[in-house]
Amino acid sequence: MAHDATDFLSEILQNQTKGMTELFGLLAPQEGSAHAESVVHWAEIAERMQTIWTDYQVEQFQGGGKGSAGHFSDPLKWIGTLESVMRLLPLSQPEVQQRLWTQGLELAQAVLARYGIGEHAHVASEAGAGDAPELPLSDARFGAEEWRSTPFFALIHQLYLMFRQEFIGLAEATEGMEPARKAQLLFATRALVDALSPANFPLTNPVAMTEASRTGGESLVRGFQNFVEDLRKGQLTHTSPGFFTLGENIAVTPGKVVHETPLFQLIQYTPTTDEVMETPLVIFPPWINRFYILDLNARKSFVRWAVEQGITVFMVSWKSADETMADVVWDDYIAAQIEAIELVRARLKVPSVHTIGYCVAGTTLAATLALLARRGEADKVASATFFTAQVDFEEAGDLKNFVDSQQIDNLALLSPEGYLDGRYLAATFNLLRGNDLIWNYVEKNYLKGEAHPAFDLLHWNGDVTNLPARWHQDYLRDLYRDNRLVVPDSLKALGEPIDLHRIVTPCYIQAGREDHIAPPESVWKLTRYLAGDWTFLLAGSGHIAGVVNPPSANKYQYWTNGSDVQDLSEFIAGATETKGSWWPHWAAWLQARTPDEVPARGKRRPGGRGDTVLEDAPGRYVMAR
Repeated sequence: MAHDATDFLSEILQNQTKGMTELFGLLAPQEGSAHAESVVHWAEIAERMQTIWTDYQVEQFQGGGKGSAGHFSDPLKWIGTLESVMRLLPLSQPEVQQRLWTQGLELAQAVLARYGIGEHAHVASEAGAGDAPELPLSDARFGAEEWRSTPFFALIHQLYLMFRQEFIGLAEATEGMEPARKAQLLFATRALVDALSPANFPLTNPVAMTEASRTGGESLVRGFQNFVEDLRKGQLTHTSPGFFTLGENIAVTPGKVVHETPLFQLIQYTPTTDEVMETPLVIFPPWINRFYILDLNARKSFVRWAVEQGITVFMVSWKSADETMADVVWDDYIAAQIEAIELVRARLKVPSVHTIGYCVAGTTLAATLALLARRGEADKVASATFFTAQVDFEEAGDLKNFVDSQQIDNLALLSPEGYLDGRYLAATFNLLRGNDLIWNYVEKNYLKGEAHPAFDLLHWNGDVTNLPARWHQDYLRDLYRDNRLVVPDSLKALGEPIDLHRIVTPCYIQAGREDHIAPPESVWKLTRYLAGDWTFLLAGSGHIAGVVNPPSANKYQYWTNGSDVQDLSEFIAGATETKGSWWPHWAAWLQARTPDEVPARGKRRPGGRGDTVLEDAPGRYVMAR
């Protein structure tokens, strides 16, 4: 399998490893030196790191070189080489060069003055002797005391912050570009300058070097081993490998798989109340992730909480794509949603079901509702809840930077077997929050050699899912790039034109205020296409924490507004804020639409007498890689 998602990091850290080796060589004492013993230790550390790298290179050679070639799929490669980004910035203009030089010189003088160096050295005495001085520029990445303890590291990170600010400013001031192209330039510039932070390299990170000194170099060996292990699996590791086991300490809500198709398994969860809501709930999670984001553990599980409210919960578990799914397209996912709805209606002998669509599955759920409405079957769905789902992609956020025609066409080159390796998409999402999800872990796990935490959310984030390549390309082209879903009858599914204006199903629309994947401005637009009643709720936090926020956590807040408002800004201006989880608000909304309850017996309890089931939850599909 390819290891391309870390090739960029590989190039950087190979150079840094070489630099460290050379540094250790310079530190090597002359024969007879009093410090020979300690320096030999450092030389051994460098030799051990070289051995780790050599062993990995031998593995790659014996494997035919697979995983060594660069790919367009690597989002760090996507941001382009230094030259390609810089060519779009006016760095060659003499006035720009002069301004950068002047500002850099002035900043350097100001920083050094705080350490009693240079013509403005009096500043140091005014600040107080022995104190780590306050510096002109600040950033959370450089909050550790070590960044200010010496003038060398202070100067390095201060100049970096200045140039970062200037480069982004140059990108923002660039004129004569298409808006989409300029947005790409801004995104690429930010990604590039964040990648070049001195915090990301061992020789320019004083915190890493302090840890190396404290551990006698063992932290560098551990970190380099972590790095090479990630190269082997082709993916950045965020959490402790092997700590979580599905069905044992994650995704443990009791239930049974009651149906299986080549595309999905249908899980029914075991009730915990004597009476349950008559109308059951069917949840469609995104097929780009594993469903158990909604069932991480007993405390965080939306599934367990919903069951405790007396809701009969069904969950669709999508199959991770393989070569048998090369021809899977839009129609197949819509057909699967309709099939799941029909299966639940027949199994429990109910006229309708409640539904939830999360992210891309919510996008598809909207199309499903429109299709059922056109067929005259809208009453099969009693309500639809949308978790951070978009239908209008005009303001779809930073992901649009990855969906120009060239990038979409290149996906075909990455999917010769008909499916896209989920690691590519995971790396793309990580890049959207590069400092939090890439460089933070580079520093902790590679440079400082720290052990990975045991964190269920991070485990889920790294549990990637392969995608049907043909459908993924169509999704990016038809929805993200061309925004056709909101154009009546522009797209078809199962032979029927899709018109969202036909949707009369009551809808509950949740958005995350800080969502960078499905921005709230974009999610709000769903309200503009519905013909039936809808309720919009804005939750605190983002794409994941804004959804997975159990009442027991007592975190965040949400906003509601019962007035007839026309846009998100008007909604926010008149909204009422409520502290804590929004889940009870949703449950009250749902129960108001189906107040009747029935005993939790018969097939309401999956796997009981006379009920044929396939296996225990969470099922095989969620475990397939």
